[in-house]
Amino acid sequence: MIILYNPPSSANHKPVLPMSLLALGAVLEGEHDYRIIDGNLEADPVTALDRTITESGAGILGVTVMPGPQLGHAVPLCRELKASHPALTIVWGGYFPTQHYEACLRSGFVDYVVRGHGELIFKALVGCLERGEDPSHLPGLAFRAENSAAGGPSVIQANPLAPIPHPEAMPDWPYHCVDVARYIRPTFMGSRTLPHHSSYGCPFFCNFCAVVNMVSGRWLSQSAERTASVTRRLVREWGVNAVDFYDNNFFTHEARTAEFAKRIADLGIGWWGEGRIDTLLRYSDRSWELMRQSGLRMVFLGAESGSDETLQRMNKGGSASTEKTLEIVRKMKGYGIVPELSFVLGNPPDPEADTNDTVEFIRKVKRLNPAAEIILYMYTPVPLAGELYERAKAEGFKFPETLEEWVSPNWMEFSQRRSVNVPWLDDPLRRHIRDFQWVLNAYYPTTTDIRLAGFKRVALRVAAAWRYHTRVYGHPIELRALNRLLAYQRPETSGF
Repeated sequence: MIILYNPPSSANHKPVLPMSLLALGAVLEGEHDYRIIDGNLEADPVTALDRTITESGAGILGVTVMPGPQLGHAVPLCRELKASHPALTIVWGGYFPTQHYEACLRSGFVDYVVRGHGELIFKALVGCLERGEDPSHLPGLAFRAENSAAGGPSVIQANPLAPIPHPEAMPDWPYHCVDVARYIRPTFMGSRTLPHHSSYGCPFFCNFCAVVNMVSGRWLSQSAERTASVTRRLVREWGVNAVDFYDNNFFTHEARTAEFAKRIADLGIGWWGEGRIDTLLRYSDRSWELMRQSGLRMVFLGAESGSDETLQRMNKGGSASTEKTLEIVRKMKGYGIVPELSFVLGNPPDPEADTNDTVEFIRKVKRLNPAAEIILYMYTPVPLAGELYERAKAEGFKFPETLEEWVSPNWMEFSQRRSVNVPWLDDPLRRHIRDFQWVLNAYYPTTTDIRLAGFKRVALRVAAAWRYHTRVYGHPIELRALNRLLAYQRPETSGF
């Protein structure tokens, strides 16, 4: 028996369908006995897992781990389970262990790390373990190997990443293994929303993005026909009226997007996806009209900075520019599709100038299209060679070497790209960034928080108006208090 476990990701909103575990279950289906347990749905995940391991005799626990809350839950839980069940083989996969496999394996309670897109690797690992074979040859696997010196400590070994499996060749998800109805949730797009993931990777090499290390510029997708078929199934079997596409870059291929939009136009649903500004600017007016007609409500776009110089340091590509950001904002306003723009503030080597340029640019975006959503992150390095990362290291930055340090409060904030506790940001600039964020979020309340009724939005906007117009951002005590009173949640902290 194999247990696939999804650690709790947040207590602030209804849990999201565990797509990574469904993808694993799809390749195990019919060949291995497995069970999916979602920590988001368990009052006491440790007890639920302990009981299942004992009753089923499970020998393998596969855990998907994202940075932030999932990591914070996974570390103490896996440590306790390993102590209670020493023979249990614990395998971690996902973004965090892919990037920081050494810290995971040093813990002693993680036996293997599956790096990158891990469905087929995990299946091969399970097969090796069940047959009593040595899995050390498997691509994409990281593990502790015995030191050749007699009695020496084990050494951590990481094999090269495996090729990305083509999504079109992968089996459909085993929805019967989870209670899908428990994951349906209301969003700004519709009262019954479920997610799907239709492609792998991204063809670009932005040097602040963790996806680059996992895919090296590859992008592979399901066909438009299959993606539309899955969408129809969600509508038919669970009555959804909105779909989130969690692809790293849904809109990479215009012809696929246009065909998908035509195939679902009759469903009358809303949908959301993530794309790239310069890619979408190359779309024809016909494709934009098809997307509008099909129910596209919002597109997440990495605007990243209000400085063209910073965009070049980020390796966003020669076609990325602040002018193109303004162009896409204008274009989407014409089609009634909301641009959700993310910005990364505090970039080295001159974080103050970078922040000031971006703050003023955001104000320009809002003048052009007040409906544009703005999401602010702090620059957080990823272990990737590039100018930004090298400058961060030169400022004294380094990643933790143990999981215990990773789950400390400061590094947990860092993992979610909210921390300003980085060596190149001084205290006045840290405060300035946070204060501007309070004022901006109050003056332009997000449309994604559907619990924020009209009078609450008016209250936030009125309270923040004088600060926004006079640029007096400092010490917004009244806005913090109002935010707590109204239980206001932004998408970057709570998700959809």
